[in-house]
Amino acid sequence: MIVNMKSDGWEIIYHRAHALLAAQIAAHWNQTKSPQRITDTIAAISHHDDLEKEWEKNQLTEAGAPKDFTQEEETTAEKLTKHIEEALYRGRWVALLTSMHTCFLHQGSDSNDIVRFIKEQEKLQKQWCKELGISQEEAQSSYDFMKWCDRLSLILCQNKIPSNQRKLEINDSPNGEKHYILESHNSITVIPWCFDKDKIKIYVETSFLSQIEFKDNDEIIKALQDAPRQYKEWILQKQ
Repeated sequence: MIVNMKSDGWEIIYHRAHALLAAQIAAHWNQTKSPQRITDTIAAISHHDDLEKEWEKNQLTEAGAPKDFTQEEETTAEKLTKHIEEALYRGRWVALLTSMHTCFLHQGSDSNDIVRFIKEQEKLQKQWCKELGISQEEAQSSYDFMKWCDRLSLILCQNKIPSNQRKLEINDSPNGEKHYILESHNSITVIPWCFDKDKIKIYVETSFLSQIEFKDNDEIIKALQDAPRQYKEWILQKQ
């Protein structure tokens, strides 16, 4: 989960909610520049974090605070394999993009099991590309789109938009064009603009914890399940 410290507690955004925000971003993309199989691609974006089940994990730091996803231990190869297998129920395209994203996140791992997992996934990716009748370059272009949407969602969820009208690079788009996010005069924009309308509204559901420390994992899980929720919204506007 994504954990943001507030003056009066913790703002919590579940990873599946972050993925749904990324799917919203994808749905607003300029349709004339959309990647192949846009519906399947949005499905992959929406479900790529389905492995995360915060209420079933240890969510406490040693200090008793909610644990941000950046502090979590590496997932096992067995769980990652199951994640891809479950994605395959939605189809090879969804499984392909989910597999590419999972390999991207775990590249450089010191775990021999993870290294073997990545090699196995790379073989499956080639197989699925052949079966789907697409080149690996076409698959990479669709994955770059997925990664772009995921990155912008993460920037928003982590409150990473810079102050003082400074630009922050998002990621290269599928056509290799660099995009930046910028807040200027209380207006947020993406440069160059790449959405279907001149103004879009996107949102994510958040949970709020007023308790600062927790004695054990059971206590924080119960607090997360009972926590009040609300929508956090952004309006992105073309300059």
